Amino acid sequence: MMDWAVIWFILIAVIFTVFFILEGFDYGIGMLLPVLGRDDYERRAMINTIGPVWDGNEVWMITAGGALFAAFPHVYATLFSGFYPALFLLLASLIFRGVSFEFRSKDEAPAWKRFWDTCIFLGSLIPALLWGVAVANMLRGVPIDANMQYAGGFFNLLNPYALSVGLLFIGLFSYHGMLYAALKTTGELRERTGALTLLGGPIALLLCVLVAVMTWLDTDLFSRPAAVITLLSTAAALFLSVFMSRRKSFGWGFVFSVATIGLLTITMFLGLFPRLMVSSLNPAWSLTIYNASSSPYTLRLMTFAAGVFVPIILGYQAWAYWIMRHRITDKDLEY
Repeated sequence: MMDWAVIWFILIAVIFTVFFILEGFDYGIGMLLPVLGRDDYERRAMINTIGPVWDGNEVWMITAGGALFAAFPHVYATLFSGFYPALFLLLASLIFRGVSFEFRSKDEAPAWKRFWDTCIFLGSLIPALLWGVAVANMLRGVPIDANMQYAGGFFNLLNPYALSVGLLFIGLFSYHGMLYAALKTTGELRERTGALTLLGGPIALLLCVLVAVMTWLDTDLFSRPAAVITLLSTAAALFLSVFMSRRKSFGWGFVFSVATIGLLTITMFLGLFPRLMVSSLNPAWSLTIYNASSSPYTLRLMTFAAGVFVPIILGYQAWAYWIMRHRITDKDLEY
């Protein structure tokens, strides 16, 4: 008999993996905007690297939220009520970020552009941090009572482990963005971006080691052999990415950066399975794929719908990236 709850756990893991990979370099470009963009021309070049695709990347976040709501409604309810202040801040940041891409070019005043560039920077930094904090807390455990309700406050989420994973997400996404920018830009901007990977890669690697140690101390992930294997593979992929970047092979560096983020996301889900949210009050009160799922009929019906529409979304997005694969040149910045 097919276990529909397991299938949807895997599907949600796949959706989040794709989301973090795509949105990772997207956030990375935004966080690097004030670092690499020395003038308006260079900042426009960086924004144009993600201009045709950033909103498509956000679709995966909406898809993940919708899938979680439909497949595991108790998790959705607990997560969105308990993490409400953090999620509100996340959504507010993303709204300002999206608006900034459209508004910054509406006026040539330097103060106007500086304001919207700051919104792009913060609208990329804050979500990267908060996604790391959310992932860490789901793995480490939060106060969930016997009624599946979050029994803590906002500051319960800001523990050292969660903040360290938040910093890891910032480091990884920034490095991911550096590699993407090195592949999409030309001239001095590309040279400067490539040089920055020599710093960004080792910092991300050190953060990965730090988080691995804290994960061993604060969670039960290391009691799960499959998760340990993928965690070690994550570190290996990141090391190979840094190695390739030092050789100025940014294409391979980006490939291994994609593998790093993908393997890290898989590690998180393997560390959780069959749980989705761990209760720090009582392990028996954790939300699992069985006590928090929709009915088998609902999951079965959703599986058929996902089988039709997810490949269409993947195909369309792959086509969009292929069409927009060229580097950003002076011609692209004319207006």
